[in-house]
Formats: sequence, C-alpha cells, structure tokens
Amino acid sequence: MITPVATLLLVPALLGGEAALPGLDRKVLAMGTELSLRLEGPGDLHRASEAALAEAIRLEAACSTWDPASAWSRLNAAAGRPVALDPEWIALLGRVKSWQSRTDGAFDPVLMALVRAWGLREGGRVPEPLRLAQARRASGSGLLELDVAADTARLGHPEAGVEDGAFLKGHALDRMKAAAGTPAGLLALGGQLRAWGRAVPVSVADPLDRQRPRLMLRLRNASLAGSGTSERGRHLLDPRSGQPCPAWGSVAVVAAEGLEADLLSTALYVMGPEAGPVWAERHGVAAVFLLNDGSLRMTRAFHTLHPTLLSQESR
Repeated sequence: MITPVATLLLVPALLGGEAALPGLDRKVLAMGTELSLRLEGPGDLHRASEAALAEAIRLEAACSTWDPASAWSRLNAAAGRPVALDPEWIALLGRVKSWQSRTDGAFDPVLMALVRAWGLREGGRVPEPLRLAQARRASGSGLLELDVAADTARLGHPEAGVEDGAFLKGHALDRMKAAAGTPAGLLALGGQLRAWGRAVPVSVADPLDRQRPRLMLRLRNASLAGSGTSERGRHLLDPRSGQPCPAWGSVAVVAAEGLEADLLSTALYVMGPEAGPVWAERHGVAAVFLLNDGSLRMTRAFHTLHPTLLSQESR
C-alpha cells in the first residue's frame, strides 16, 4: 500500500518551502475504488476536477472489463470474432501488449481465462488440472490481434480475454492529469499516486502491516505504484506458469508515467525478490522490494530518489 503523507494535504512546510498555490481537495468513488484529487493553481479548480473525473468515467466506460457493456468486454465476449474499436483503444492495447516481451512474459494483458479459472473475481478457487490447462491455452498476448488499418481487435481463442487490472488505473491517472491541466496536483487511485508540479511526501507500507510505513520519499512529476498480496491475498497470477504468485512481500515502482509504474509493479512482483531486482537494475527501473522478513532491496535508480527508511521497532 502506498499513501500520501497527511492525507493528501500538501503542507508548504513539508514541500521544501515552495510557495503555496490555491488548492482544491476532493474524494469520490471511481473505477471501483476511491479517487482522491488535490489540484493546485490559478483558475477554476472545480472545473479542472470535473474534467479529470469525466476522463476517469470515460475510460471506465470504454475499457473496464468489470462493465459488460464496455468496448473491451465486447471484445472479450466476441468468441474470436473481430471487434471494431476506437483507434485510442487499439493504440492502448498495442502499447500494453508490447510490455509482454519487454518483461520476459512477467506481464501479460490477456489473462482473463486464467482469472476466471482461479475465480479471482468470485472469492477464489483452485481449478481442476484440465480446467487450468484449458485456461492457459486461452491466455497470452499472442492471442490479441490488432488491425490498426481497420480499427479492429480480435482474440484468437474463443475463451481468451483482456484483463485490465494491472494497467488501466495507471493509464487513467495519466489521462486525468492531462485533463485537469493544472500546474500542480496529486491524484490517488486504488493505492497508486500521480504527482506533478511540486514534491509530495509519500510513504510505502510494510508488506505485513499496511498501517505501518517502511520508507518515505518525495514524489514529483512521477507516479508511484505498488503490488503485493497483503490486502487481497494471492490474487496476482504468473502468466508464465498460470499459477498464483507466492506471498513473499511487496514491490513499489516510481516511473514518469502511471501506466508504466502500474504494470511494472505487477511484473516485478511476478518476477519475485530474486529475479525482479536484477531485471529492474538492468533496465534502470526505480524499484524497491520489501520482503516479509523485513529486508529491503532497492535499485540504484530508487536510491537516487533519496528514500528515508523508517524504524521497525514495533514490527
């Protein structure tokens, strides 16, 4: 879990002496979770917040696979037939699909068959071996065919489906920031943050106690996302094996864009506390791995953010 300090209140004393700007705070429900907005700057901040919220609503209506009426749900239900999609959604699907090979298969957006097999949206279950084997054959980004010229998408297996849980909220943060258009702000959506314009003190929680921060840092013009199993149990699937990932701790990633931070935090958790830091270091990713035994593993890029480690005395 990642939380902003002082419940989203940007206190000037905590922000390096930067001059305070007029601000607006709002909390609403969006995309199945709580969305907190702090927007700062001149002009009509209420209108800016409405623009950001409208963008979240637009993305959810088009892309959320929890909504059976969304465009992506229609793609999942098409049983292998081509589906016409807006070029924006074709481009987004192409973008996330490219991360499958870039993460050596640790991230994959075409996992709905496995999500269904494990019953992750229904409280969880252990599938029979035959059911799991069928789901694995219906999973993998190689099944997602995108025709940019025709603006169509097709899933090459009737049971295949896009699963948006590891990237859509991150993309929504990027789009909401752009829609708001304010010189400074902080958005928090489902535990992921997007800050711009001024440095915001934020904390990363202990993987075994979500109420205890383990480290703090200042987030500016970047997004901070985390993945772990403390809140929802073993809900993260390894696309390479089709199995739930072990509950080894948590990982947090800082990246320039929300989409990248979101999907990389998932991919690095899937890679695990041994292979994950090696991959992140090799690719220059700012990541910290928090293990259940209390140890931390930070990449050099994360060290450059000057995080402050907090005491574990009462852990």
